Amino acid sequence: MCGTCGCGEHHHHDHHHDHEHEHGHEHHHHHDEGKVITLEQDILQRNNLLAERNRGYFEAKHIFCLNLMSSPGSGKTTLLEETIRRLSSGVVRRLPSQICVIEGDQQTSNDADRIAALNVPVFQVNTGTGCHLEADMVNHAVKHLNPSDGSILFVENVGNLVCPAMFDLGEAKKVVIVSTTEGDDKPLKYPHIFLEADICVINKIDLAPYLDTDVETLRNNALKINHHLQIFEVSATKGTGMDAWCDWLVEECAKCK
Repeated sequence: MCGTCGCGEHHHHDHHHDHEHEHGHEHHHHHDEGKVITLEQDILQRNNLLAERNRGYFEAKHIFCLNLMSSPGSGKTTLLEETIRRLSSGVVRRLPSQICVIEGDQQTSNDADRIAALNVPVFQVNTGTGCHLEADMVNHAVKHLNPSDGSILFVENVGNLVCPAMFDLGEAKKVVIVSTTEGDDKPLKYPHIFLEADICVINKIDLAPYLDTDVETLRNNALKINHHLQIFEVSATKGTGMDAWCDWLVEECAKCK
C-alpha cells in the first residue's frame, strides 16, 4: 500500500464501502472521491514545485540527472552497476566529473551496498509503505551527496510501474527499464510510464531465445505507446548494447555543461 500517493487509500475506501455501507455507496463514493482527487492534486502540486527547484539546481551545476524506473526484477541495479563500471573505467571518453547514485527501496540497503562497493557516492532512501520516490526525498539525498559540477546523477526509483511515472523528481530524463523476462506486452499493460518516459532500455535480451518473448514486438509495443521513445536493447550481464547506452549517457551529460 502506498501511504503517500493514495493508491492504497483508494483500495481501502472501496473495500470499506462494499462490505459495510452498501446502501449509501453511490452518494459517499462521489463525496469522498472529490476529496481524494483534491488531495492527490495538492500532493502532486507540492511535489512539482520542489521538482522544479531540483531541476534548477541541477541545471545550475550542470548535473545530468536520470530517473530510472521499472518493475522489481528488471535488472535496474545490475544495469546501473555495469554502467558505472564502464563510465569509471576510462573505456568511455569524456567522462562526467563524478557519478552519484540515489537508491530508492521500501526496505534494506542491499542495492546501495552494491553501488557503494564500486566506490561511488550513494544515498539510500527507504520509503516504508511508499511505492515511489518524491522530489523532497531527492532534494534531501542531494544535500547529503553534494555532487560536483558536471556530475551524472542516477536515481534508482522504487520498483513499480505505476506511481513513479506520476512524480517528477527534477530529472533531465526519465528512463523506463523493461526486461524480456516480463513479456513483450508490458508497455500495453502499463502505458502511462512508457508515455512519460524519454528512454526505454530493454534489458536481458540474451535471455530472449529461451523465453516466449519477442524483442521486436516489445520494442514495437513501446513505440505504439510513445513513438518519441529512444530505445536501447541491452544485456547488462553480457555487455551487449552497453556501449551504445554509455555513449548516449556521456553525450547527454556533455550537453548539460
